[in-house]
Amino acid sequence: MSGAGPAGVVKVRAMRTRGWIIPAAAALAVSIAAGSRAQPSGPAAPRAAVPAEPVVVELFTAQGCAGCPEANARVEALASTPGVIALTYAVDYWDYLGWADTFARPEFAQRQRAYRRPLKLRAIGTPQVVIDGRRQVPGALEAALEAAVEEEAARRVFPPEIEFREAGDRVGVGSGRAPAGGAEVVAVVYRPGPQTVEIERGDNRGQTVRQVNVVRSVRSLGAWSGRPALYDLPAGLGPDEAVAVLVQARADRRILNGAVLPPG
Repeated sequence: MSGAGPAGVVKVRAMRTRGWIIPAAAALAVSIAAGSRAQPSGPAAPRAAVPAEPVVVELFTAQGCAGCPEANARVEALASTPGVIALTYAVDYWDYLGWADTFARPEFAQRQRAYRRPLKLRAIGTPQVVIDGRRQVPGALEAALEAAVEEEAARRVFPPEIEFREAGDRVGVGSGRAPAGGAEVVAVVYRPGPQTVEIERGDNRGQTVRQVNVVRSVRSLGAWSGRPALYDLPAGLGPDEAVAVLVQARADRRILNGAVLPPG
């Protein structure tokens, strides 16, 4: 269930469903059905629409990678699935082929490298999809990707609650059992929807590459030890930017829970 918390906090309780949870404080008529997205009605629609216990799908890709456009399309198809948070990270280690990725940042490749040891991988590469920080799937394998998402969606866990303030400036993480080594709260700023880039050089020269939910920045908001805590969200967000907040184990990189604050 959802409700209005103290001090202007929109509270979202963790519930197992593939739909969206809409704050009841907005006094809206909301219908939630398994496998469908609940849509608020009326001019007072709340800003925060948060998936409960979502499956977080992280794609590591590059505009200069010849095998990546197909994986981009696979993840874009998943991005519209209720209960899935899909994020696209552009990495820069393909730039040597002659095309500098227009979305890449070094910290995105560093995030990918952080998964190598927990996932027991010999090396990293693109395209790669990491699901809930628990497993990886080569991005172009459609059946394996869909099966992995379905299995993670069926996993029964009891994650900490995530709360956004109505002002959209802070996020709260509730109490819960912290993993060994503790956890951190990560803010991933991204632009929802697809973007296209015309590639002029490299292996994909002459192609138009399409990517969805392209990440613009990723940063740690602080540690989470299992006790309720409040964190400042990144300031100065653009009108087209959303924020995915992830509670992630430090040691094995499991994502315990996630929520999205859509563009304001």
